[in-house]
Amino acid sequence: MLLTIDVGNTNIVLGLYQGWGEQAQLVRDWRMRTDARMTADELALTMRGLLGSHADAVTGISALSTVPAVLRELRVMLSRYYADVPTLVVEPGVRTGVPLLVDNPKEVGADRVINTLAAHHLHATACVVVDFGTSTNIDVISAKGEFLGGVFAPGIEISVDALAARAAALRKVELVRPRSVIGKNTVECLQSGILFGFAGQVDGLVRRIVAELDRTTHPGPVTVIATGGLAPLVLEESDTIAHHYPDLTLMGLRLVFERNTPHPPGN
Repeated sequence: MLLTIDVGNTNIVLGLYQGWGEQAQLVRDWRMRTDARMTADELALTMRGLLGSHADAVTGISALSTVPAVLRELRVMLSRYYADVPTLVVEPGVRTGVPLLVDNPKEVGADRVINTLAAHHLHATACVVVDFGTSTNIDVISAKGEFLGGVFAPGIEISVDALAARAAALRKVELVRPRSVIGKNTVECLQSGILFGFAGQVDGLVRRIVAELDRTTHPGPVTVIATGGLAPLVLEESDTIAHHYPDLTLMGLRLVFERNTPHPPGN
């Protein structure tokens, strides 16, 4: 089984795949909180606890980290606890097959490259990937699978936390759909601004991106994809998002592992 590890700023997501290529299936996935102070031993212990009976079935590992401190400990963990298992850590120099058509390719996070790989694998059109995480990342992909760049915006939880911290009369609220856009109390006013506001922000940016693609050298249909832990909050309120793939990054980690591994690891 292939273990995929996506270390983000807020959460670490684990996915376990059975099979190879088009027959591969995601058997289980887990989510744990990211702690930049976590040691390699703590990381290994927590992961093995989550994997449970699947821990000894791991025959390959594909991982990425957008948190430098955790990336260092991740490398130590892999060398210490999985020395006999084929592993791949996505970083500059790893063959992904994704051309990075930006000013400085080394600035592009591994998660954005991997999402590009997965989106292009799923769709034969140009794509816009909206990743609702700690920040809201919008990545633009050509029909040829080229990474064209994107947009960064503050994430939903970051914005809520900042608002509660800076406004004395406001507080954190449950992120659910209010009764109407026009809030009748403080909680509903906040919920409306968060849900409908972020949906409007994403739709506005996506429309501008699509219009810019049409004006430049990338005309044609564009598929808009949502991923990330907070995507379900916005999906129903967005007019532009067509597909939701919660495991897009895990899929990309599987694809890049297969691209760099000539034969399937032992079952």
